[in-house]
Amino acid sequence: MALTAGFFYLFAVLAVVAGVMVIVAKNPVHAVLFLILAFFNAAGLFILLSAEFLAMLLVIVYVGAVAVLFLFVVMMLDVDFAELKAGFIKNAPIGLLIGGIVLVELIALFLGRGFGLEHSGTVGRIAAEGVSNTQALGQVLYTRYVFFFEIAGLILLVAMIGAIVLTLEHRVGVRRQSIAAQVARRPHQAVEVVKVASGEAIVPASDAKS
Repeated sequence: MALTAGFFYLFAVLAVVAGVMVIVAKNPVHAVLFLILAFFNAAGLFILLSAEFLAMLLVIVYVGAVAVLFLFVVMMLDVDFAELKAGFIKNAPIGLLIGGIVLVELIALFLGRGFGLEHSGTVGRIAAEGVSNTQALGQVLYTRYVFFFEIAGLILLVAMIGAIVLTLEHRVGVRRQSIAAQVARRPHQAVEVVKVASGEAIVPASDAKS
């Protein structure tokens, strides 16, 4: 029990410190690296709650895809840090107000339920005996909540299509592939038979006109 409590406080403190560093770090690359550290510590907290599937999902999806994508975007884009800092200072009062409200809620939650870890290891246990959490989560997700799961996938698909449509720009003067024109093409349009007499050369049409 003492070992579990020690790991809990270790992961919790590191996650909070990493989250604060994400906000206060001046270098955006360092901020993304601290974000990755926060994800790893959150995954450790999920493991302590016997939610290994959520921990694995957090590491694979957020650390392996989202955070790396953020890192590449930050490194490749020419970001105006002066403008970002100006916007941060402008919106700082609203951020402090929201942060204060969240802090008060967390303090009220901890004072009401305490910091005890007597339920650690069983809070996230949703599976019956002999069934892993991942299998139990799949059974619940694809039976009871299958329609909600499909609706969520449809919403994400619509959002992806909308993002592509909004960012797509058709440039003028660019030759594009036309599948319909290629399929409808006939042999006489694709192949030209030229009879050349002996000793003569083939003159391109552009050279002949000039």
